[in-house]
Amino acid sequence: MNTLRAKITALLVASVLLVVLAATGLSVLLLAPPRMDQVDDAIAAQWGLVAEMVARGALPDTLQNEFVGIHDSEPAGDIIENATHGINAALAHNGRSERIVVKDGAGLPWPVVAGRLADGRWLAIPLGMPPPGPKNGGWALAGWALFIAIGTTLVIVVAVRRLTEPLALLERTVATLGPDGELEPLPEAGPTEVRAAARAINLLSTRLKRAMESRIRMVAAAGHDLRTPMTRMRLRAEFLDEEERANWIADLDELDRIADSAIRVVREEVERSSRTCLRLDELVSEVVAELVAIGLAISLASTAPASVVARPLALRRAIRNLAINAATHGHKAIIRVEAEHGRAAVVIEDEGPGIPEELMLRVFEPFFRIDTVKDAPVPGAGLGLAIAREIITGNDGTLELRNGPRGGLVQRIGLPTVITS
Repeated sequence: MNTLRAKITALLVASVLLVVLAATGLSVLLLAPPRMDQVDDAIAAQWGLVAEMVARGALPDTLQNEFVGIHDSEPAGDIIENATHGINAALAHNGRSERIVVKDGAGLPWPVVAGRLADGRWLAIPLGMPPPGPKNGGWALAGWALFIAIGTTLVIVVAVRRLTEPLALLERTVATLGPDGELEPLPEAGPTEVRAAARAINLLSTRLKRAMESRIRMVAAAGHDLRTPMTRMRLRAEFLDEEERANWIADLDELDRIADSAIRVVREEVERSSRTCLRLDELVSEVVAELVAIGLAISLASTAPASVVARPLALRRAIRNLAINAATHGHKAIIRVEAEHGRAAVVIEDEGPGIPEELMLRVFEPFFRIDTVKDAPVPGAGLGLAIAREIITGNDGTLELRNGPRGGLVQRIGLPTVITS
């Protein structure tokens, strides 16, 4: 419900219903029915006047018709109780002893007021007002208001959906945006507005993709082109004295690591292999065995069977980078593989100094290195965490870093698991 379409619909429906309710209330006030006691007094006076004329024989024959007349018996029809009581009360208030009945005259468009005269005959005159409305008038008004509300809501919902479909299309497109930042082409079909929105989104996606690929190629080219001048500088450094040559070689090695890291970042963006289902616990075990074989202080504490869908080579590279960081900067790495509630996790703990909390949000920035690490004799370009997070998020995973309760850094990789038959 927290969408622009829902908000616009609710606003329009509420506005229209408020206007309808206000207009209905104003109509009820302005078109209020007359006071029935005054109407009863007028009808009682009218009936008394005609009764006096009949008693004196002064009722013209021209007034003898289907509405006004003298009858030998009580007119047929159903008695209207409220009107009968009201007019009888008015007759008594005027000092007349006659009593009348108001009946829904059979075959007549108006009710009649009939009363027995002194000679036993019945005098009937029209009531002079339309028959009373239905007894359930309140329900009729409520039904009318409900019909207005439902009809208004349906019309507004259809209109708003039609007008806001381009916005809804944009919202759905953004929601389907994958971790790699690519958008699937949208079908350019439907109403004119939807086709225009889909065409604009497709054009934007194409241009952004071209711009990103262009920037990636530029970074790759720059990293590759650095190799030639660095090679020349290495050759020239050979002619320097021993102390100066060592400084030059160290700086050139640092530049070489930066160039290699930049090229690996670009390669990870461009060379995206297809995903496949793999056993995460087996992959971690292979990485640990590989790193232990080259002399790194890494141990596998525990593993839980877990299957994930990922790019095998890229995920292996990310886990290897994080494990090497823990073993080199944190002195020793302890790795666990956990699996529960549809998620798998690779937890890497070390025994190092950890990361200052104020720098925790910057550790994923490219080429960023913490001072304590920078001063240590550990080679690196500050791209290991950036590359690892790029790989893991590209496989629908998460990478979290936090300081352990007893010191050291805890790196946690989270990935969704799949059920294999």
